[in-house]
Amino acid sequence: MSWSDNFAPVRMRRVAVVAPVDAIRQTLVEVAAAGVLEFDHIAAGERVDTDTVSPLLSRAEPDLDALEQAGRADLLVGERQLGGRLDAAVHRGRIAAWAGWCPQPAVDGLRERLRPLGTAVVPLPTPAGIDPPTLLTTSPRVRRAFAPLVGIYGTVPYRDIDPTVAAGLAYVAMFGMMFGDLGHGLLLIAAAAVLRSGRIPRLAALRRLWVFVAGAGLAAAVFGVLYGEFFGPTGLVPVVWLNPLDQPVRLMVVALAAGAVLLGLSYGFGTVNRWREGGLRLALYSSAGIAGAATFLGLGAVVAAGVLWRLPAMLAGGAAATTAGLVLSLIGMLGESGGGATGVVRSGIGLLDVVMHIGSNVVSFARLAAFGMTHAALGWVVWRGTLAVADRGPAGIVFAAVFFVVGNVLAFALEALVAGVQALRLEFYELFSRIFAGTGRPFTPWRIPIEETEQPC
Repeated sequence: MSWSDNFAPVRMRRVAVVAPVDAIRQTLVEVAAAGVLEFDHIAAGERVDTDTVSPLLSRAEPDLDALEQAGRADLLVGERQLGGRLDAAVHRGRIAAWAGWCPQPAVDGLRERLRPLGTAVVPLPTPAGIDPPTLLTTSPRVRRAFAPLVGIYGTVPYRDIDPTVAAGLAYVAMFGMMFGDLGHGLLLIAAAAVLRSGRIPRLAALRRLWVFVAGAGLAAAVFGVLYGEFFGPTGLVPVVWLNPLDQPVRLMVVALAAGAVLLGLSYGFGTVNRWREGGLRLALYSSAGIAGAATFLGLGAVVAAGVLWRLPAMLAGGAAATTAGLVLSLIGMLGESGGGATGVVRSGIGLLDVVMHIGSNVVSFARLAAFGMTHAALGWVVWRGTLAVADRGPAGIVFAAVFFVVGNVLAFALEALVAGVQALRLEFYELFSRIFAGTGRPFTPWRIPIEETEQPC
């Protein structure tokens, strides 16, 4: 697998499974055992409740009455699903066939598995206007850990690049900026170690997320060092970069700059995706493609040149890029609206929305600084309260320790939740809205384990 394969869904191949009638059941059993084929149509027999019963199949055709008497609900469910597939087969004489999707790397393996039965796996052309289902790679490990982040938003379209790794890294960086505290970050890293160990059965389902949690903890710890925060401003860690409460303006500027960089990257992903979805025309005129990217970069250059550096050449270049981007967006919107007076009005409103949307999206990243300052303020309150209580004698030291622990527990729980939600919001509304124009359909192969022992016949 090349490195680029980690940034795109697995290539799918449309195939037909063609079997002789006398081997039709054995063929379906082997297909179910392989678990790499998604049939085109869901048969009625597959629409069963398998939440409490995991289906099984036996290689030999069983006696259903005997299975019912034996209480083998798992085999009965499997036979019901298999029966639905039998009913969905297309028959031509002594031949039965099904069409579906199979990952390209698995086609040869499925073909070899079915060859002894006289069954063929025949490649078919992809129907026009139909996107294959999406199957994402399971490597590297960091991609598996970050996969739920994109999965919550939706399935990556088959033609798009997979932004999972980039999105996960952006998420943990934003989380760390809002949750910057070395002590709290180390607690998250410890929680990740517990998840990885699997020692708590109730958390077994979350074990694969340990990399995600560890990344968030590492980012929080790094920003904690930069902020000089260790369970608040305890003085145990010196300020390496800035104190969020002492330099809020500087932190705000950095947050906006980080947001601008992330938005620029999202336009890059969006442009590539529009190209893959509809070619140069869609990439050129889309507000989430080249047109939008030119507008965004042009406005950024105008603001930077006019406000920060006062460079006339940069100002002129930014104005030209903004104009070009808006013109391209206008052409695309007019094409979508069909022209006419109504189309012109709608396109004009759309252009205004593009500009305002860019501005609001950039400003939205100010929350990275705002919630970073909130976290620091809570830490400051807890620490100042701890010092105040500790001054009341020996008993005060005990109460101070309790106050410090309880205060940090509350701050940790509250701020972890807030930072997690806000980072997720920035991912979905500011970044993913440009990367994705829609969502795809997940690859759902028919997979049933085979019970090799003999069953009542």
